[in-house]
Amino acid sequence: MGSMKTAALISGGVDSAVAVHLLKEQGITPDLFYIKIGNGPQGEWDCKAEEDWEMATAVARRYGCKLKLIDLQKEYWDEVVGYIVDRLRKGLTPNSDVMCNKYIKFGCFEEREGHNYDRIATGHYAQTETDEAGRVWLTTAPDPIKDQTDFLAQLDGFSVRKLIFPIGGLMKDEVRKIAQAAHLAPAKRKDSQGICFLGKISFSELARKYLGEKEGLVVEQETGNIIGKHKGYWFYTIGQRKGLGFGGGPWYVVRKDIKRNIIYVSRGFETKAAYGKAFRIEMPHFITYNPYEADGDYRVTFKVRHTPEFTPGRLLVRGGKYELHSDELIQGIAPGQFAVLYDEQAHRCLGSGEIGLLPPAKIQ
Repeated sequence: MGSMKTAALISGGVDSAVAVHLLKEQGITPDLFYIKIGNGPQGEWDCKAEEDWEMATAVARRYGCKLKLIDLQKEYWDEVVGYIVDRLRKGLTPNSDVMCNKYIKFGCFEEREGHNYDRIATGHYAQTETDEAGRVWLTTAPDPIKDQTDFLAQLDGFSVRKLIFPIGGLMKDEVRKIAQAAHLAPAKRKDSQGICFLGKISFSELARKYLGEKEGLVVEQETGNIIGKHKGYWFYTIGQRKGLGFGGGPWYVVRKDIKRNIIYVSRGFETKAAYGKAFRIEMPHFITYNPYEADGDYRVTFKVRHTPEFTPGRLLVRGGKYELHSDELIQGIAPGQFAVLYDEQAHRCLGSGEIGLLPPAKIQ
C-alpha cells in the first residue's frame, strides 16, 4: 500500500479537506492539487476562489502535504464553455457539471499530473466496488441527498479504477462532525452549489455573449394563442417556470421550435404537457462495461436531474438504440440534459447519455 502514489484533488471545501484527513489516518500522505478554473479566459481570482485557495493551503500545511495549483482555465473555457454554447445553439439544455468532471477534473488533470499517480482521491460522495471478474464499478453513496455519482457518470472505467472516495461511505453530517472534531479550516463553510464553477456567469449570459438575441413568439401549446415575445430560444429550458414574465400564469416551457424560434408554454403547475414518460438515450456512455448490449427489456433506475430520488423504469434496447420508459410521469424532461442509468437496486451507476426526444406518437 505504502508505495502507491496518491494524489488528492482539493477544492477548499469541507468534503475534500475531510478526505485528506481520512487518508492521513490510514497513513497515506497524498500530494494535493487545486484545480483553478477561474471566471473567464483572463482568469481573475474572485473572492470565493481566493478563499478556496487559502483553505486548501491551510489543509496542506496541517497535514504536511505538497500542494500544487493547476491552472486549467484555458482548457475549461475551450472545452466546457464551448460545449455549453454548442448545446444552447442546438436548443438543448447543457450540463456543465458532468462535462467539467469528464474533461477537466479528470481528463485534463490526468494528462497534466494524474498519470504520475496510482490513485486519485476526491471529496465526492460516491463509492467503488470490484466484482468477481476484477472489474471496478462506480457505486452510489449511502447519503442519497449528497450522492454525486450522477456528476461522475461520463467518466470512463480507467478513471474509476484509479479513484478513491475517502468520504463516500459517510453521511454529510458525519463529514461535518469529523471536520469540527479535527478543527479543519473549512469545517464551517457552506456547501458550494454547482460542482463546477462558472464563477458568476450564468448560461443566459454566455448565450447573450456568444449567440446574441433574436426575437421570437411565445405560444400557448394547447390553444395556439400568441401570449408574448422572447429574445431567443437559447434563453429557455424545457420545464422552466421561473423568470418567464408573462401574465396570467404560472407558465411552463414545454417545447421549443428551433427552426422557427418559437417557445411553447403551458399554464399551471400540474400541466400534463410538462410531464413525460419516455425518451431516447443518445450516445449512451457506459463507465465500466455495458450490461445492456443485447436487445432486451431491462429493469433499471435512473435520474434526469440531480435529485435524491432514483426513478424506476425499463430500458428498451433494440439494435443499439436505447429508450427509457419511466414507471411514473416525470416533469421537465429536457433534451441535452443527461439521463444517468443505475441498476434496479440503485447501487451501481452504469453510465449516462443525453436525453433525446421520442417521435411524438410514442409518448404515452
